[in-house]
Amino acid sequence: MPGKLRTIGFDADDTLWHNERFFRLTQDRFAALLADHAEKDHLNERLLQAEMRNIGHYGYGVKGFVLSMIETAVEITDGRVPGEVIAELLAVGRDMLDHPIELLPHASEAVEALATDHHLVLITKGDLLHQERKLAQSGLGEMFDGVEIVSEKTPSTYTRIFGALSGGAPAALMVGNSMRSDIRPAIEAGAWAVHVPHDLAWALEHAEPPAHPRFREIPDLSGLLSVVAEIS
Repeated sequence: MPGKLRTIGFDADDTLWHNERFFRLTQDRFAALLADHAEKDHLNERLLQAEMRNIGHYGYGVKGFVLSMIETAVEITDGRVPGEVIAELLAVGRDMLDHPIELLPHASEAVEALATDHHLVLITKGDLLHQERKLAQSGLGEMFDGVEIVSEKTPSTYTRIFGALSGGAPAALMVGNSMRSDIRPAIEAGAWAVHVPHDLAWALEHAEPPAHPRFREIPDLSGLLSVVAEIS
């Protein structure tokens, strides 16, 4: 029927599985390692500044995060950061890359239910190899018809992805936890968007919710099927 949803796009990190909690734990370890050189709040601010500078060079994900921690450590210590601190930061980065996937509540049920009647696409930022590994470990990979690992999520990103599929953006819905990356640009591209808040959010992903008729918000993925049924 005209207007029926045909495509469902899912964000990955902190929408389908936990992610930000591991960055926070690593950041706490980073602050402890450099406690003699800077207060935690100041250190976190400097780290965020480094991440913002480096996204264009390293992209999103663990590897860029670790490089930004090392850069911040060098800056905070005026180049005198001990070698063992650098080694520890590299080690915790490897631990993050190797950490088992922990699905969020209702993620598996929602994806499995929607895969029956919709074209499912995973649309995520981050390191290519790491994101592919996480998807494989999640047990959800076979339910997705396509995977898009992108450098940035902009309206043109969603226009390209949804525009290549049946019905285009008007027949597509994006599900994610980030207003900045998952919700606002998808709506600007002409798609629907469902926000699923996560209790932890990276500062660079904050944005105001859109006042738009194609915007919905649910507390967790258990409510996604009813939203899809309402829109369809």
